[in-house]
Amino acid sequence: MTSRQPQSRFSHGGMDFIGAMFHNGARSSSRRTGGENHRMKSFARRFLRLLTAAVRDLMPITLVIAFFQLAVLQQPFPDLERVLVGVVFVAVGLMLFVRGLEMALFPLGEAMADAFARKGSLTALLAFAFALGFGTTVAEPALIAVAAEGADAAAEAGFIFPTEKAMQNYAFQLRITVAVSVGVALVIGVFRILKGWPIQYLIIGGYVLVVALTAVAPPEIVGIAYDSGGVTTSTITVPLVTALGVGLATVIRGRNPAIDGFGLIAFASLTPMIFVLIFGMLVGGT
Repeated sequence: MTSRQPQSRFSHGGMDFIGAMFHNGARSSSRRTGGENHRMKSFARRFLRLLTAAVRDLMPITLVIAFFQLAVLQQPFPDLERVLVGVVFVAVGLMLFVRGLEMALFPLGEAMADAFARKGSLTALLAFAFALGFGTTVAEPALIAVAAEGADAAAEAGFIFPTEKAMQNYAFQLRITVAVSVGVALVIGVFRILKGWPIQYLIIGGYVLVVALTAVAPPEIVGIAYDSGGVTTSTITVPLVTALGVGLATVIRGRNPAIDGFGLIAFASLTPMIFVLIFGMLVGGT
């Protein structure tokens, strides 16, 4: 008579444990896969929504160019494949830029404005405003291009010596003048928000000063001065400056963000004209 070997409880328990482990692992893996799929689908939907918005924003200028190229000039697009690839790059770049503004620059500007307001140091706030205006303007590519073209035109007109060194110095001095003017503009704008001064009187007074200086400034500098007011509103300066103004007006008691928070960009476009006109008078007088 053969005796039956008793089965080990460990073997049953071990097998049950291993089975449960694989079963739970499979369920956990399934949940992870499902969660990742959901996140990927959500990301794809957001990506397509933002890309669609960027394409919609580019549609008017695209239609204008296409109309004049095909209907008015009656010429085909040169290298159409390259143009279409470039349009796709612009749309994707615009989408990423706008998303980056919403994620980083706008919150950062508002957070810094809130921190400076709570710190209670007027000197630190005004120093930050000047540094922000100067730093974002001095390396602005549009300003560099305008300064270089202005130096060439000034040399051809005999306003400066037509040497490479003289033109480089003129362009550099012009860039520094514009950058300093934007820094001063932000200081004035921030101080206006703190004091609650009406913006229209400052803007009107500034343009009256521009007209007065135009009458006495050298003609060679007038056009450059007027254009320098436009090149300062760059893609980096505008979001940070706007967020700074709105953030300050939000945290300061008695200020309305819709009334007091905006206007810094107007100062940043106005003061370069004044400073460059004065710069032209000083350089032309030497």
